[in-house]
Amino acid sequence: MLDLSPSATNPAKIDYKKLTKLPSQHAIISDVRDKAGTQVHQHAYLAYHDGLYWSMWSDGPGVPRPNATAEQHRNLVPGHDRPDTQVSYAISKDGIEWSQPKTLTGPPRKPGFGWIARGFWNRDGQLLALATHFNAPGYPGEGLSLEAFHFDDKKQKWAAHGTVMYDAMNNFPPKKLPSGEWMMSRRDHKRQVTVMLGGVKSFDDWTIHPLASYDKKGRPEEPYWYILPDQKNLVGLIRDNGGSKRLVRVFSTDNGRSWSPMTRTNFPDATSKFFALRTSHDYYALVSNSNPQRRDPLTLAISQDGLVFRHLYFLVGGRHIDYPHMIEQDGHLLITFSGAKQTMEVLKVSLVDIDRLIDQKPR
Repeated sequence: MLDLSPSATNPAKIDYKKLTKLPSQHAIISDVRDKAGTQVHQHAYLAYHDGLYWSMWSDGPGVPRPNATAEQHRNLVPGHDRPDTQVSYAISKDGIEWSQPKTLTGPPRKPGFGWIARGFWNRDGQLLALATHFNAPGYPGEGLSLEAFHFDDKKQKWAAHGTVMYDAMNNFPPKKLPSGEWMMSRRDHKRQVTVMLGGVKSFDDWTIHPLASYDKKGRPEEPYWYILPDQKNLVGLIRDNGGSKRLVRVFSTDNGRSWSPMTRTNFPDATSKFFALRTSHDYYALVSNSNPQRRDPLTLAISQDGLVFRHLYFLVGGRHIDYPHMIEQDGHLLITFSGAKQTMEVLKVSLVDIDRLIDQKPR
């Protein structure tokens, strides 16, 4: 899956300090580093709708590190996924200048629960925001449910839209299949991973299909998929929590109803969320923490066919970075991420700059 020059197919030979840096504009959407670890920002998502960029993230109480000073906490990851976590959002006209954050979900509905941001769903011209209500801390407890919100133009605030599915937490919002159905991943309260197909008749009309299960050999988690250039077949990439420090890959030839056996690739991964899309320039972009040793730096890999990535570029680093998400709009990739789970940030990268680097010797 990875074939770079000069490291070829051996990811251990990648020198992350020598990767070519992609030119970009950078902005901070929200920053709570002055709260000394008592507040966290995580689970970053973007969307473009009705002339505006929308950002959402999980915004909750943090647990400071013992014996760490306030200054040290600026780049230390606090405890997170706690009760009373909410989802916040901000909007922007250009992806760089952002509004002040506001609450999207409001407080959790039950004591001891929290909200986790799960992304925007642009469905038939309506923008829905997805969030999972979870039994904190962590996500395995009973009571898990995936909920939708819509924006009330009159009140200028988000309102409850309804339950998408009980006992479900997705990784990314639904994306359309070649069949016209929508598909997204689902993790239940026992941490079993499946896929959900549907969403056409109504936002809560889904069927569940197998993808992967936890066993003694591996712990697949947070899958994502995209369509190959033939516009028929799918490739799925999965984070492996089993310790391999590699992405796992699967394929589907029947619109997600069945999948090939999981195969560990040579693409390195720091067991963080990642995201891929096919750009309008007919190549695939994969944003991830590709250094298997730590969530630093954030990189962008490029593939012409969606199968082999022959370019790897540096985006931002020198600190803990995770939860990337990416969209394409107006000739740019907008990439959002969390810094040490205390900032929501965004990079704006020109596709023309990527084109120029691809035409040079790959690194």
